[in-house]
Amino acid sequence: MPHRHIRSLGIEHEGRAYHFGYDEGPPGEGLVQLQTLYTGFSAGTELTFMKHTNPYFFSRWNSERGVFEQGEPSLHYPVPFLGYMESARVLESRSSAFKAGDVLATTFGHKTGHTADPAHDVLVAMPPELDPILGIFVGQMGPIAANGILHADAEIAGNQVQQLGQGIMGRHVIVSGAGTVGLMTALFAQRAKAAGLIVADPSPYRRRKIEAFGILAMDEEQALQHAKTQWHSGGERGADFVFQTRAHPASLHTALRSLRPQGTVIDLAFYQGGADALRLGEEFHHNGLTLRCAQINRVPRGLDHQWDRRRLAGETLDLLRSVGDFVRREAITHVVPFNDGPAFLAELVEKRPDFLQIVFKVAD
Repeated sequence: MPHRHIRSLGIEHEGRAYHFGYDEGPPGEGLVQLQTLYTGFSAGTELTFMKHTNPYFFSRWNSERGVFEQGEPSLHYPVPFLGYMESARVLESRSSAFKAGDVLATTFGHKTGHTADPAHDVLVAMPPELDPILGIFVGQMGPIAANGILHADAEIAGNQVQQLGQGIMGRHVIVSGAGTVGLMTALFAQRAKAAGLIVADPSPYRRRKIEAFGILAMDEEQALQHAKTQWHSGGERGADFVFQTRAHPASLHTALRSLRPQGTVIDLAFYQGGADALRLGEEFHHNGLTLRCAQINRVPRGLDHQWDRRRLAGETLDLLRSVGDFVRREAITHVVPFNDGPAFLAELVEKRPDFLQIVFKVAD
């Protein structure tokens, strides 16, 4: 196959998205050439590039020391590649694991195509009964949510987690934030049979979306009051777990306040800036609370030999087999032609319309 031209959706400078183009050769031995069908937009992370708030603009991640080195920016404009929620069709395969026509869920960014290496990339075959657009949830967002649930499981079972959600079953749970990660986390908690489940979000639009899945939705203060009056008794009132998916320090503070003593916040949010609204000398200290970060590149300590990204993607597929049609109808609120991406992102920042999951359509 001859060279082909790839177009990528990136950020040219603060406030301006653009298309970047380059040529790509035929796949080498063992590689797989992909044609993008859909690519999902992760607003919470990707708008930090549009708004110039991403920490990489101001510091450099030192992977050996595990710290950010301040004053040494590792990211500059233009940012030609971003995104990590893709559904793609195999055009040509030089790997015995895949054949032309296979639909795969993976992560490679907002590009019209990609050459993947099955030895290094997680490529998840989409079952034929699922709409290919649902693949955007399988490569990254579903595993992010599943990893959050896994961290809660590990709080209860240590490194003996046999089934996703076993630590949630029979317990009271709040999910703070009704974006895509919050929705997927709530659906996993619902499947795990949490004794009580509330999704807290300030947006009436997003609360209505959550309620369409049969899940109780409130604003954050209402969820706090419900947890402190209806769940447990005496001095033990509150949620067992709060999954924090809103990148707002005030929301994190409310999440801590919503817990019962010795409860746990599992934090999946990506914050920028400081946290003046967070008061660690209050409930966090007096109630002996735990704040645990669930970052997608790490599963709980001691579980990496059992639970990897592929298994978390498999859990996402299992979830979508039961609720995928509903997710397609209710959660994907915007399907935007890829060519319209830059103009759409400008409008998104300027007008901030109601949305849940935005998807760029690249090909049929």
